[in-house]
Amino acid sequence: MENVFKVLLGIHILGGGISLISGLYVMIAKKGDKKHKLAGKIYFWALLTASVVAMPMCYLHPNLFLFIVSIFTNYMLITGYRFLNIKRISDVKWYDYALLVSMLIAGIVFVAWGILLVLNSKDFGIVLVVFGSLSINFCIQDFQTYKGKSKYKNFSLVLHLQRMIGSYIASVTAFVVVNNTVLPGVIAWLLPAVIIGPLIWRWSKKYQVLRK
Repeated sequence: MENVFKVLLGIHILGGGISLISGLYVMIAKKGDKKHKLAGKIYFWALLTASVVAMPMCYLHPNLFLFIVSIFTNYMLITGYRFLNIKRISDVKWYDYALLVSMLIAGIVFVAWGILLVLNSKDFGIVLVVFGSLSINFCIQDFQTYKGKSKYKNFSLVLHLQRMIGSYIASVTAFVVVNNTVLPGVIAWLLPAVIIGPLIWRWSKKYQVLRK
């Protein structure tokens, strides 16, 4: 099993490294051209690979933080990709709802678990509550969108941007936490969201077309 873990770890590191570089390019490069789309595809598949293999890694070498980030990242990536193809409500498929329900359940579990940890004076509970709350919020947003009640007329573009940036935040968070030797744990867990998070608001504001 140890050899299996080493192989998975190598794939995880490679995918994670490629996603960090390609994701940074996607954020700073011109949006919508061929280079952006190519980099976006590389980013999607690299990070999805890293996130998927992280799950059996967490079974072989238990790591609650990595497991939570993997679930959150996968949801961000898959919904971000799906919103490129959901131009109308009729484009929503049954598996979009299945994914939403799965993430909603996970989000509720994260929040409840986090509250219990906080009550027992364990800082990691804060991380669980934050990731769980974000997950629930995204699920609510998706449900409203699937029912035709999104506040964005161009929801496909706006939600794609939001989810891809969200997945990059999760990826950077995992990198920082794993390699952190200086910052207090909670700060390392939340700092990437504090720094990169405003980009979600900025680009949403730039590209959004609100319904009247």
